[in-house]
Amino acid sequence: MKSVLIGSVGSSKEMLQAMIDVGFPITCVFSLDEEASANVSGYQPIHELAEKHGIQYKKFRRINEPGNVELIRSIAPEYIFVIGLSQLVRKEIMDAAKIGLVGFHPTDLPKMRGRAANVWQILLGVHDAKVSLFFIDEGIDSGDILGQEPYVIEDTDYAEDVGRKIDEAVSRLSRRVLRQIMDGTIERQKQNEEDATYLLRRVPEDGLIDWDRPIKEIHTLIRAVSRPFPGAFGMYDGKHPVIIWRADVLENKKYIGMNGQIAEAADDHMDVVCRNGLLRVTDYENIDGVKIFAGHKLR
Repeated sequence: MKSVLIGSVGSSKEMLQAMIDVGFPITCVFSLDEEASANVSGYQPIHELAEKHGIQYKKFRRINEPGNVELIRSIAPEYIFVIGLSQLVRKEIMDAAKIGLVGFHPTDLPKMRGRAANVWQILLGVHDAKVSLFFIDEGIDSGDILGQEPYVIEDTDYAEDVGRKIDEAVSRLSRRVLRQIMDGTIERQKQNEEDATYLLRRVPEDGLIDWDRPIKEIHTLIRAVSRPFPGAFGMYDGKHPVIIWRADVLENKKYIGMNGQIAEAADDHMDVVCRNGLLRVTDYENIDGVKIFAGHKLR
């Protein structure tokens, strides 16, 4: 049996490590080139792991370029694994897999198909989650499921915490599914379309904080889009972006002010008045490097 892995992030690396650990036959790894990774959150150069273990690899910028398609066709793999790739794979690559194209999604499919699943799950307050491996078809995350693995999102988790839990779940699930493929016991389960929901795309501008929202909603947004994502932000004096990476919710017994008004600007934190509490910002990025004063507002 021959197989191809295409990927660019932490889940891609976990799949490759699982393949190595269980002895799954991996013929070639397609790894996103570092120079094309600027807008990829959580990028991992998986070609380094492939090289370490003597596995053939090719770096790419766009997976659908003719040279990549021809190489995949020449391998004639039974399985192509597309794990952690934001680029859509065209039909020419899908058709090159004799058995199927295997994809990954960090939700309990068919629920929450689509974009920015890590972020949306935190925003929606999902607690009991699952990662899914499935056969990619021409729909949106709609193919037959090969396996699922649970993980838990806590109310205190930031995006990087959830990303780590997803990677750990992928690692467990990959080993189980790969072994089942090798011993011929893998089973496909059709998704129930009546249960399908869809997550729409998010852009960095969606991280702009509405300071009139309840403080817990503001804190949830900060957690959801923190590193490795672009971050939640306010505009100091309405024109200077300040990205808030981490913060705590405190009771406000001391300050009276407008929502978004800075109550204290210390060396190690910044306190911001909110509708029903005080947001203590402990990690932030002052993009323009302006001096921040108490009494001024984040808008």
